[in-house]
Amino acid sequence: MRGLSRTALAEVEQRFNAVAASADLGTLADELFAVADLLDREHGLRRGLSDPARPADQKEQVVRGLLEGKISATALEVAVAAVRSRWSHAGDLPDSLERVGVMAAAAEAESDGRLDDVEDELFRFGRILSANPDLRRALSDPGVPAERKRELLAGLLGGKVAPSTLRLVTQVVVHPRGRSLETALDQYGWIVARARERLVGVVRTAVPLGEEQKQRLAAWLRATYGRDVHLNVEVDPRVLGGFSVKVGDDYIDTTIAGRIEEVRRRLAG
Repeated sequence: MRGLSRTALAEVEQRFNAVAASADLGTLADELFAVADLLDREHGLRRGLSDPARPADQKEQVVRGLLEGKISATALEVAVAAVRSRWSHAGDLPDSLERVGVMAAAAEAESDGRLDDVEDELFRFGRILSANPDLRRALSDPGVPAERKRELLAGLLGGKVAPSTLRLVTQVVVHPRGRSLETALDQYGWIVARARERLVGVVRTAVPLGEEQKQRLAAWLRATYGRDVHLNVEVDPRVLGGFSVKVGDDYIDTTIAGRIEEVRRRLAG
């Protein structure tokens, strides 16, 4: 987000942080997702509530009239903060509510001591989708009813992942909002990592890393970036040997495949 929307998002997050402490975080996440989904469906409502020329008090009155008694007081306060803010683009309004919904799920995971699990499980499920085209088609097919997708995910993941992970994956699958499932899962993973103000490093290696290797790599990245880096490790035999790490826009490649490609480029030049 840029300009007005970046400021507005900070205001919504600040309001969320102020009211979420006493909330049922799982319920709060579901309610914020539901409001974001409502605004996605109702284009006229979204345009009206994000119109910077419309008085904030009037927009608040509309939201309270629509949602009061249907969602918790906490979720309503966050929604009111969102519509009272000024957005550069109408789509940034539901985006902000989805984002704080993910933050609520992350806070739920942290309170359960499972935030690391959620980060790992979102990453792994994205890679499972990439490796299983049939599953990906079934979950991304708009012709498959939402309830059927929920049942499929419950059967696949229920009792095997953290409740927050199942909540987030279900939201992505049922309401992808124009994104690929892998892209949405990556975005959610970034927001979850931000709950602890950590960076995320995607490591590609030919063989699984041992725990000591992961700790050494994490310590090196922490010293490099000045903050913790959560490692998502992807085993890919095509790298041949060594490893690569992607942190944000930075890419560190020590793989044999990378060196071979570099030699090829130099020869071609």
